[in-house]
Amino acid sequence: MRVVITAGGTGGHIYPALAIINKIKKSHPDSEFLYIGTHNRMEKDIIPKHGIPFKSIEIYGFNRKNPFKNIKTVRYFLKSLKDIKKYIKEFKPDIVIGVGGYVTGPVIYMAHKMGYKTFIHEQNSVPGKANRFLSKYADTIGVSFKSSTKYFPSYKTVFTGNPCSEEAVSSKEVDKQKLGLEKQKKCVLFVMGSLGSSKMNDFLIKTMTLFKNKPYQIIFVTGKNYEEELKKHTFPNNVKAVPYIDNMTGFMKNVDMMVSRAGASTLSEIIALQVPSILIPSPYVPENHQYKNAMDLVNKKAALLLEESELKGDILVRKIDELLLDSNKIHEMKKALKGLHIPNSATKIVEEIEILVGR
Repeated sequence: MRVVITAGGTGGHIYPALAIINKIKKSHPDSEFLYIGTHNRMEKDIIPKHGIPFKSIEIYGFNRKNPFKNIKTVRYFLKSLKDIKKYIKEFKPDIVIGVGGYVTGPVIYMAHKMGYKTFIHEQNSVPGKANRFLSKYADTIGVSFKSSTKYFPSYKTVFTGNPCSEEAVSSKEVDKQKLGLEKQKKCVLFVMGSLGSSKMNDFLIKTMTLFKNKPYQIIFVTGKNYEEELKKHTFPNNVKAVPYIDNMTGFMKNVDMMVSRAGASTLSEIIALQVPSILIPSPYVPENHQYKNAMDLVNKKAALLLEESELKGDILVRKIDELLLDSNKIHEMKKALKGLHIPNSATKIVEEIEILVGR
């Protein structure tokens, strides 16, 4: 199978794309891939490290605050179509897959215009502008949340779940001791996204002193952008702060609970691994979609919610104590998470792709 895949901007789009690639490789070992991404975002560094051929286009997202800047955005969108047409024509794919981010807009649009089969996947409960635009050009649409099916034509929309969940289950377990933590002591993982959130990190750095003498340990992942800032601070003995963890999902298998943003891929991993959590949605994302993602879990008693505006004093510490130190609450939350798990999401996506290619 020859596959063009496009996704970009954040890990929430890139890692589901990689999960789909890995599943296709397992099902069709002779497959060949071409990844089309932006010239200046995370994918330009991540994708080549995985040995996947990468082509970039210069394109920008729409500016909500200054509409005049969107003249430039439209100009680059139209300009990129020429490069995309060349890449697709040379590669001759069986299918073109879009996994989110504004880079997918011109790629899927051009592939459709050229007569190629197209599949897009939406990770969030509320679709982004790119996937709403592309819904008329995609042959099949996969969604992670049942609640998001209402945004797309029902005849071509499939509830697949997030492909990262299947990868999370198969990830190799990481021992807590390898990160300098005690094996028998309960552990809370704090993670605020692949790049980290400066406002949240500043708040959490101050908060970490409140965990001194608690009967559990903390691992605080700030994101790579905060690596230098970490060196300026000291933390209690039961708190370990790191910029990143290799194989995060493998480490999640050994934690007792998480405090996290509510990105779609992170939630899929929390569900798959049944990790009790307190979710702090980012209020700075389009259409407040992280809050809506989180509420899909909260309404089913599969997570607790704290909004960023509520983070005052020791409220977060008290919420952690109330959940982590109550075995009945932990048990009930894990039970609710188990009921949400879709065990074969990446497999479902590949099956839909096989149907399109066969058709």
